[in-house]
Amino acid sequence: MTIIDAADTFRQEAQELLEQLEHTLLDLEHRPADADLIDGAFRALHTLKGSGAMFGFERLAAFTHHVETAFDLVRKGRANASAELIALTLHAKDQMRRLIEAPAEADEAAGDTILRGLRLILEGTAAPATTDATPAPVSAPPSGDATWRVCFRLPRGAMASGTNPLLLIEDLHALGSATVVARSGDIPPLEELDPLDCHVGWEVLLTTARPREAIEEVFMFLLDDMELTIEPVDATDTAPATPADRTAAAASSAPASDSGTRTAMPAETPASPAAGPSTPGAVAGPSTPGAVAGRGGGSVRVPAERLDELMDRVGELVIAQSRLKQIAAASHDPQVKSVTEEIERLARELQDTTMGVRMMPIGSLFGRFRRLVHDLSRDLGKDIELITSGEETELDKTVIERLADPLVHLIRNAGDHGLEPRDGRAAAGKPATGRITLTARHAGAAVLISVGDDGRGLDRDKIQARAEENGLLAPGAKLADEELFKVIFAPGFSTAHEVTNLSGRGVGMDVVKRTIDDLRGSIDVRSTPGQGAEVTLRLPLTLAIIDGLLVRVGRGRYVIPLGAVEECVELTPEDDLRSKGRCFLNIRGDLVPYIRLREQFASSLPADPYQKVVIVSAGGFRVGLVVDQVIGDHQTVIKSLSRLHAGVGVFSGATILGDGSVALILDVPQLVADGQAAEERLKAAS
Repeated sequence: MTIIDAADTFRQEAQELLEQLEHTLLDLEHRPADADLIDGAFRALHTLKGSGAMFGFERLAAFTHHVETAFDLVRKGRANASAELIALTLHAKDQMRRLIEAPAEADEAAGDTILRGLRLILEGTAAPATTDATPAPVSAPPSGDATWRVCFRLPRGAMASGTNPLLLIEDLHALGSATVVARSGDIPPLEELDPLDCHVGWEVLLTTARPREAIEEVFMFLLDDMELTIEPVDATDTAPATPADRTAAAASSAPASDSGTRTAMPAETPASPAAGPSTPGAVAGPSTPGAVAGRGGGSVRVPAERLDELMDRVGELVIAQSRLKQIAAASHDPQVKSVTEEIERLARELQDTTMGVRMMPIGSLFGRFRRLVHDLSRDLGKDIELITSGEETELDKTVIERLADPLVHLIRNAGDHGLEPRDGRAAAGKPATGRITLTARHAGAAVLISVGDDGRGLDRDKIQARAEENGLLAPGAKLADEELFKVIFAPGFSTAHEVTNLSGRGVGMDVVKRTIDDLRGSIDVRSTPGQGAEVTLRLPLTLAIIDGLLVRVGRGRYVIPLGAVEECVELTPEDDLRSKGRCFLNIRGDLVPYIRLREQFASSLPADPYQKVVIVSAGGFRVGLVVDQVIGDHQTVIKSLSRLHAGVGVFSGATILGDGSVALILDVPQLVADGQAAEERLKAAS
């Protein structure tokens, strides 16, 4: 592993530690006396500090050391986990992220301001350390402690890649009282010695109340490359393992000790009951038995680019399989058909497996918004609670990444515009704490994500007045709520009278609309005056391969995403006459407008006498698409349109059919919007 690879690995691990720290701090705000949460925050900070120093992030290690010290005081009961300390630690976490992602651009003055604030808080709350307690003798470990023999040897080039073994020894000291002996038998002659190579191994006798897993965590970034043995030993067997090492230990002090072979340091408060000694085992390989058992059902990090490449290959396989299916149908050879069916089954299973690899629980995204709501609550002076559900709902990784910004805007809008201030909620007879709900659930081949609040709801009159003022609506226009509320997604639209850090500039909601359109999704807005509002995003499960309905219009073939299709009906000449040119179809008592795709695409061929109408829906509105023929379902590999065609609104992509020809994918939300506009024009004319 190169130094660059090691730094990238650390950055990935550190991001997870920072997220863990943030969640722990937000939980601690509600349970400030919870020892497990305090220990969890301390452990995350301790790991960040040690690992950062190991991989060359010295500024991060130095900054984190001060924050860790503050939580060490909290852990020992000499300071309180106050709301001020937690808020400042959250800002410290942001500074740590900057020191990890772009150390050269991180503002050192901002870090100094945070550390000064920490000192002021601790000076005001820290209690003096108790002096009447009698320290326990070094030779008599507290009841419940266990003694472990930890032997480790780093790869020869470890120090060249930034690993400092003395930091590992320091971390072992932090777990309890330790005796350290260096094994120097492999040091070569001076003329052959490379100062960047590591030729020394170490044996540590560690007495601690912490479980074996805590010892393994010290080596968490090195387990794959080093030799490591962790064995429980009897309390009386505290000498190094070999006679030579016993002599060395008696004759000189250990490298990590200033005054003797044993250095006694206070052990950390365990986060969980100490585990009993596990089965002894010697490891002369990459990791300990415990580590292997713990990681056997784990995961492997794979760059997202490789997953994208794999999905592209699966898409090409699906196209090739579609061509093979057409060849088999024309050959009339039963053996060819049998093999084709087998390949089709395997291709479908491979596609499902590959798509499953790309799927992630949306809870990984939802967790980020706890901090957003926490900061909103402080900035707005409102008591706000975030309630989430459906975190286990899975969605394509690409979709999840692109959803972050739209959901931030929707949550900010709910907190700023939707929820009333404290006195307003009291006057309305509502609880003082406002609620923002964030939910996700599957709906067929789509996922519905809703952001709601229990605030005042959307002000219909104010929205219409501002829309008319901005020229977005004709004066006195009569619109249903669903239609009117879509105005809030227009660029530059805002009902706020003042510009603040959070709202009033008319940007944000148009970003939501544009992003959801790019993801081939739709938006539905519902509001009840005095009770709150809810915005629901409907999104496809994946952006790579979809199930589609293949149709023909004139000579062209087109794909309609199957998730948007409700049903197919026949358009007879009698139905056409009954609509009297208004292009409405009576579907079980509901009038559904329809669009003639022949006219939309300027087809010059004569129409079939019995055309088909595909009923599609988006955003709670239904529209019929008139086609010449419904060919059947089609597994559709989505290809992006070129820049020349990207501006054509009714197409969202293209796919390659089995015969090598190209079929365009229809943009259902845009076609539904066109149908709505046509309906509004007819209403205005009547």
